Amino acid sequence: MLTRPAALRLLPSSKFCRYISDIPDNAPGAIDNEIWLQELANGRKKSKRTPSVSQTEDLSIKHDKKAVATKSRGLQSKIKYEVISTPPDTPFIEIKSPLSNFTKMSYLQKNKNVRVQQSNFVDLRIIKCRSGNGGDGCVSFFRDRGRAIGPPDGGDGGEGGSVYIQAIEGINSLSKLKTTYIADNGLNGTSDQADGAKGKDVMITVPVGTVVTWCLDPKIVREYVDQKIKENKGGSLRDILETSKIRLNCTGRFSIDQKPSHIQLFRKSYEAGKGWIFKGKDEEYHLSKDWFQDLAKNVTEYDMDLEQSELETDRFPLLGLDLSKPTDKPICLLKGGKGGLGNMHFLTNLIRNPRFSKEGRSGLEQYFMFELKSIADLGLVGLPNAGKSTILNRISNATPRVGHWEFTTLHPTVGTISLGIDKPKFTVADIPGIIKDASQDKGMGLEFLRHIERSKGWVFVISLEKEEPLEDLFTLMNEVGGEEALATKNILVVCNKADIDEKSTFTKYQTVLTFCQKNNWEVIPISALKGENIDALLVKMAQCAGKA
Repeated sequence: MLTRPAALRLLPSSKFCRYISDIPDNAPGAIDNEIWLQELANGRKKSKRTPSVSQTEDLSIKHDKKAVATKSRGLQSKIKYEVISTPPDTPFIEIKSPLSNFTKMSYLQKNKNVRVQQSNFVDLRIIKCRSGNGGDGCVSFFRDRGRAIGPPDGGDGGEGGSVYIQAIEGINSLSKLKTTYIADNGLNGTSDQADGAKGKDVMITVPVGTVVTWCLDPKIVREYVDQKIKENKGGSLRDILETSKIRLNCTGRFSIDQKPSHIQLFRKSYEAGKGWIFKGKDEEYHLSKDWFQDLAKNVTEYDMDLEQSELETDRFPLLGLDLSKPTDKPICLLKGGKGGLGNMHFLTNLIRNPRFSKEGRSGLEQYFMFELKSIADLGLVGLPNAGKSTILNRISNATPRVGHWEFTTLHPTVGTISLGIDKPKFTVADIPGIIKDASQDKGMGLEFLRHIERSKGWVFVISLEKEEPLEDLFTLMNEVGGEEALATKNILVVCNKADIDEKSTFTKYQTVLTFCQKNNWEVIPISALKGENIDALLVKMAQCAGKA
């Protein structure tokens, strides 16, 4: 049986059989590389790029001792920040913002809301994501019979895998999300001009209504907070997060924009002109050669092009990514690193045997906060034991927990209400009870207000059993954000437990009614326990939800 090298193939002939080289014909030749390097040289003379900034220069946590702690109350749609510098004075828009905008108190407090965390419903997660590194370029030469070394045929490294996110219907919790998502690295290039395989991408599927925001590593923030508590010998966690500032490099929608819209992310990759892989002779030998120095200057231009491309893609919205609707196509959170060049790209008329290639570019590692904000038409807001869960049981198909102790509802419950076959349906979200100073993280805090932030209307449930039900209404109004937040919603006030004592409750109801009429709010008395006036309540709720 005839054997022959794999790189040779046998061709028939009328007189004899002859071997020819199976040399790939798609490799860039010396002339092609000369043209490419000349274009890089011309671009190097003309280009003015944004200088790169290392990751350590990008972020720094600073404690502002002179700052006054501001108590954020209710819902926030925008973060607070102060612009320090803008282009053209600096490459990026540098801002200073409270640390509280990029972390969550629930992740810094020990044993906080343990009962909620033990349930299957999870509406807040901080997740570490990392895209893959690009594969390294290969140093290889074609081998043929009768020739010790042929032209360079080292392939390029494969691109690193990317991290994608997609909002889909049918999921109602973040409980199945992992704590870490890491995409695969691209494979190194090989001989015969074979490029390395692309790293496997990672897909994160989340419920519709999820908001993704950039955040800091919880471990770093926790260590920083613990240190400040020791230095100050105590102190409020909220005060520390509000007075501690973080510096961020941001970009606008346009190159000369003075208003930040995106956070600039940075890769821990090699600097332009670095990242060489040498085979045989070391770096010191190559740097001593004029021909390599000329080549390196031109390839530096290629590296700067890569850096500029990365700066344009490695950005994340400052206010977060709102997935309020199902996404038809996955959205890229972190893009994988580009593969390094193989030595076949460095063949020139002067460099015949390039024994060097380029490393792959690094991926990105960032932390993101995933918040599930239920998309309900109405939100039930009330003090503990006001009867919200009982009302939801009466009017919908939901089965929330009902009891006579405080904080019976430990996680949000959404119920669907239908007034008839020919009438539109609407949804109602029941959240855990709010107490006075909940905005200062007392009781269950205001963590669950995110589930009614999108609601078109809010239904305040107060109990006429209390001595001062109007004071309870004032408490709820203040804790959810005051007049500023209420001005954007349709308001319905439900006076529950109107059957307790008809004579005493009538006066209380009249007081609440007078106040609501001044604000043009709808108000209705009911007894959820006995099912009294429930039909009228449904009509009012439909009007509040804009479904009447």
